[in-house]
Amino acid sequence: MTMIGIDKMSFFAPHQYIDMVALAKARHEEPDKYLIGIGQTQQTVVPATQDIVTMAANAADPMLTVEERADITTVIVATESGIDNSKSAAVYVQRLLGLNKFARTIEMKQACFAGTYGLMQARDYVATHPGEKVLVIASDIARYGLHTGGEVTQGAGAVAMLVTENPRILTLNTDNQFMSEDIMDFWRPVYATEALVDGKYSADVYREFFQTLWARYQTQTERTIADFKAFAFHLPFTKMGLKALRDILPEANEAQQEALLAEFEASRVFNKRIGNLYTGSLYLSLYSLLENSTTLQAGDRIGLFSYGSGAEGEFYSATLQPDFKTGLIKNHMSTLLDQREELSIATYEDVFMSGLQGAEDRELDISQDPAKFVLAGLRGQQRQYLAH
Repeated sequence: MTMIGIDKMSFFAPHQYIDMVALAKARHEEPDKYLIGIGQTQQTVVPATQDIVTMAANAADPMLTVEERADITTVIVATESGIDNSKSAAVYVQRLLGLNKFARTIEMKQACFAGTYGLMQARDYVATHPGEKVLVIASDIARYGLHTGGEVTQGAGAVAMLVTENPRILTLNTDNQFMSEDIMDFWRPVYATEALVDGKYSADVYREFFQTLWARYQTQTERTIADFKAFAFHLPFTKMGLKALRDILPEANEAQQEALLAEFEASRVFNKRIGNLYTGSLYLSLYSLLENSTTLQAGDRIGLFSYGSGAEGEFYSATLQPDFKTGLIKNHMSTLLDQREELSIATYEDVFMSGLQGAEDRELDISQDPAKFVLAGLRGQQRQYLAH
């Protein structure tokens, strides 16, 4: 049986961030409300020169070889922060990355769930087209507004994944359990630039979906919690995943409970410093787990829970491959995080309001953005993307 899964992973977030203690003080809140109650320490800030297209291209570029760029036949971009109601972000990414012209390029949307659907479509496509390579990128900007209840759960970034046969990192097992239900816990009408959310309701639905799918998974597969070495969760804020994990921990013995909690801490190292990625949150958590765990090894089974408000959920497992860390770029995350610039809250607020809006021609100052791919402005109602 041919193994199919994630061969390579990479990540990108813009070079600016704010500290959650500083934000708490500015909003007259106790810092522990954010640090412990929400589980976040830092939050990415998006300059006007970055959007989901540039972040997607910046995420994928460092991991792709010349040969892979020629071999990729499908590009899937998952996002709920689209820049165009017609043209897909994926076709811009194809050009910026110099990918194969003879490829399909598509954009997918279902709140935070679309990254998982794109990944499963990639898996199934490679299964029916042996030898093909599919690039899946989850790229998003979580935006709720200044001085709102959701401000502390903002963030941005992109996770890129190359799906192939005989993958280096992990195989995507075909044990998926999923469900959908029309629920108004989170939505963003086409006329709105910020999302509308019922935070407590959404958190409750998230946990209910996880419990339902976990029970269904066990019934369908006859596996138990003892079969798993770690779990990775969709993490709009990291305390959310911890609550979900705690819901099933009583099913494990004491030693495994401690082990699973330790792996969870490894899985949220990066998310705590980046913030909410919407479609990419689960896969940044997976990246963090792979990078920071000191105990995972080949053959270990990882459980992954994906949730998208509105609502859709999926639980499935993946199996680690020998030398799985070779599919990650060495020191990539530490370099990206360490080279970022901390902004004052006043500067963050200015940047937050400075995005590319409207249809008027505008040139952006790209000189302060160190990323390879940038948004240089708007000309004739066309976004101007550059590599510099």
